[in-house]
Amino acid sequence: MSDTEKKVSAAQRKATDKYLEKFDEMRVRVPKGQKDIAKAHAEKQGESLNSFISRAITETMERDNTPDTTPTE
Repeated sequence: MSDTEKKVSAAQRKATDKYLEKFDEMRVRVPKGQKDIAKAHAEKQGESLNSFISRAITETMERDNTPDTTPTE
């Protein structure tokens, strides 16, 4: 085993698997360079890139589902 490989006990693997069962995974592709921009923004907000993306999705869905109260003419 090389220095960079870590041994993981069966108990640790089981605990990790149980924890990960709470989540769905998505893969997102963005234009080159946008990941770094989003990561820097998230760090300025004091959050991880994952938390920022989750928050952005939630807030956008809430906004999109809010009835439009703009008066029409």
